[in-house]
Amino acid sequence: MIPSLRKSYNEQFTAEKYAAFIQSMATAAGEAPAFKVAETPVFVPAALTKQLVETSEAIIDVITQPDFKAKSEASFPPCMKVPGENEHAHFVIIDFAVCKNAAGELQPQLIELQGFPSLYAFQELMARGFRHHFQIPDTVNNYFNGYNDNSYLQLLKEIIVGPYNPEEVVLLEVKPHEQKTRIDFYYTQKILGIPVVCITDLEQRGNQLYYKNTLIKRIYNRVIFDDLQKQSAYLPAHVSLFQDFDVEWITHPNWFYRISKFTLPYIQSEFVPESWFLHTKELPADLENYVLKPLFSFAGQGVVIDVTPEDIAGITDPENWILQRKVAYAPAIETPDGPAYCEIRMMYLWKDGTPRPQLVHNLARLSKSKMIGVTKDKSHTWVGGTCAFFEQ
Repeated sequence: MIPSLRKSYNEQFTAEKYAAFIQSMATAAGEAPAFKVAETPVFVPAALTKQLVETSEAIIDVITQPDFKAKSEASFPPCMKVPGENEHAHFVIIDFAVCKNAAGELQPQLIELQGFPSLYAFQELMARGFRHHFQIPDTVNNYFNGYNDNSYLQLLKEIIVGPYNPEEVVLLEVKPHEQKTRIDFYYTQKILGIPVVCITDLEQRGNQLYYKNTLIKRIYNRVIFDDLQKQSAYLPAHVSLFQDFDVEWITHPNWFYRISKFTLPYIQSEFVPESWFLHTKELPADLENYVLKPLFSFAGQGVVIDVTPEDIAGITDPENWILQRKVAYAPAIETPDGPAYCEIRMMYLWKDGTPRPQLVHNLARLSKSKMIGVTKDKSHTWVGGTCAFFEQ
């Protein structure tokens, strides 16, 4: 999106450099990514950077309002609330589509947000790999607010490990070694020293949790609880996490629901598509220009792109669905085999004792098909998970 940098990058790219880049990540983490990593980062011009940052901060204003917890009480699916919730999420991620306005200028449009961690360790490794193997200039940066590799990893350690010994903190997931994002787990383990643990390996003693006879004082939570509920009957015997354990959650599971699609109707901005709960308004006449999203799903599951009245008629719980005006992704990234669409994720960390989360890093996805996602373009090149470098 910065023409001079795009041209230079495309010209210097070779398959050999890309292979070395992938191998460097495999060496650092102990395994290559199980998902497609794009052949290129995204170069974001200053005007779009400004819009992304300002819109993200306006969204943070919404979730830091004193009444946000009260408003978001209805965000939980039945029986999914976990005891021991803390005062705020430690991770907030905000996803934008890169679009164009009527004048043909690039602009962001909000897609989704979550109070949940996503590849926070791996994105440092990836961005560093891009800088090393493809000579990214100093005029752009993958970090915000003055962070660099060292200070970012130090902040990540302070938030995840905190005052505890690393062996007293676990990265918790369901079948972590089968997840496509497991490279992030392994790299997190390497840089922080915390074990990667499956829920089936936890041991309960009273109101305390143990892993290999070590008392767990803090959980770095990567479990999506509605996914856990769906899989629970097929897992070996395991501890129920819906108990009031003497353990700290980073971040607490409830924030996955509080900061989610549920929040979209409360955000007003020219860069936030109109959204509302399905039961609160009449259907628009131009229903084909909206996307139907279930509140309680993840990874795009259940989303209806081309909505029909029949789709609406089949819904029995309209309070658990939202309609969101469609956005038109711009084919903004020039690649050697055709333009790609782009999403950019703004990644926040929220340290205890501070009034609001801080923007620190990013993630991006490139696609050449209608649905953005790192697993949907298997036949294409220059698509997949990546990161952005911002002109600031």
